[in-house]
Amino acid sequence: MITTWDDPIASIKRLKIESAVAPQPVVEQVLAKLDTMNNDSLSKPAATTPASIPGQKAGEDGQGGITGLEEVEFGADRVSVDDKQMINCRADVNQLVPFKYKWAWQKYLDACANHWMPQEINMTADISLWKNPDGLTEDERTIIKRNLGFFTSADSLVANNLVLAVYRHITNPECRQYLLRQAFEEALHTHAYQYCVESLGLDEAEVFNMYREIPSIHDKAAWAMRFTQSLGDPTFHTGTPATDQRLLRDLIAFYIVFEGIFFYVGFVQILSMGRRNKMMGCAEQFQYILRDESMHMNFGIDVINQIKIENPHLWTPAFQQEIITMLREAVELETRYAYDSMPRGVLGLNANVFEDYLKFIANRRCAQIGLAEQYSGAANPFPWMSEVMDLKKEKNFFETRVTEYQTGGTLSWD
Repeated sequence: MITTWDDPIASIKRLKIESAVAPQPVVEQVLAKLDTMNNDSLSKPAATTPASIPGQKAGEDGQGGITGLEEVEFGADRVSVDDKQMINCRADVNQLVPFKYKWAWQKYLDACANHWMPQEINMTADISLWKNPDGLTEDERTIIKRNLGFFTSADSLVANNLVLAVYRHITNPECRQYLLRQAFEEALHTHAYQYCVESLGLDEAEVFNMYREIPSIHDKAAWAMRFTQSLGDPTFHTGTPATDQRLLRDLIAFYIVFEGIFFYVGFVQILSMGRRNKMMGCAEQFQYILRDESMHMNFGIDVINQIKIENPHLWTPAFQQEIITMLREAVELETRYAYDSMPRGVLGLNANVFEDYLKFIANRRCAQIGLAEQYSGAANPFPWMSEVMDLKKEKNFFETRVTEYQTGGTLSWD
């Protein structure tokens, strides 16, 4: 099976089909009643918590969804496929199977097969080039430092959002399984940036604090924080149209904007250096990170579209306009970052070209979640980026690590 890392359009039709033909509930098994002696010694709690009642509708207890830490009810019914849903589900999230969203489980397996570690990448040539006073121009050095500065805080912010907010509100166990893998990968990415900073001997305090000191980096981080604070509030619960829309909006902000737009100027800049045989180690780190982030984004798109299918009342014209406004703000912020990190032309690139690219990317993101394109005629000036994200790429195994590296029994030597 060939894995697609950056589908042009999310598989909305497939999601609708899977939702429509989900397997019917399995036949419920009848449990024999306990005899009087067992009832005396194994009596149920006097009050059963609403979260442990299979089939209970969201909002009946004033709160949406469950955490999986509720009291275990002895003798409760088994979970069937139809009991599951993406948000506001009252079924037991500790029961992974039967799968309702097989695509989520497959994405988890694909992510595990794509495992890598920063230390596996040779940074020797990068260190030599960076220490050579004539090795890089000041503009090239600015690109490296600005992007390490942005991404060190960005992936930490995404990880915190996943662990402290998103995971709590997604009430499907196979999706939660992928979120756990994604959280690990975000930590791995932060590790990779730290490894680059340490290898090059950069000022760690300068790089890791850029999101507080460089306006264009600060503005992107501050924009993202607006869309995670409400989800991280322990008193926030889904289960009403207003709160469900808030969750949907915040998922779009992180998966579509933060990982799907805000990351792309930096990816193009660093990978362009690698294409010119400069900072090859850093470029290879970013190539693996880009591959991970493409999977994250496509998973998020599927989650967003599935929520829309199960809750069509949320996708109102007013809400769609709110999302469009959000996407346009993102393009403006990322364009500003392009000009800040590349004030002059370098590497055959300039900030004007990035402005066109961001409009092209924004059009794709709109199409992937069912919105109209916003920038007529926007074209892709970097078609090679699609090749970078293509899983089946050839590399000399003895020269560097194969980009299609997979773990354990999934590693193919053909």
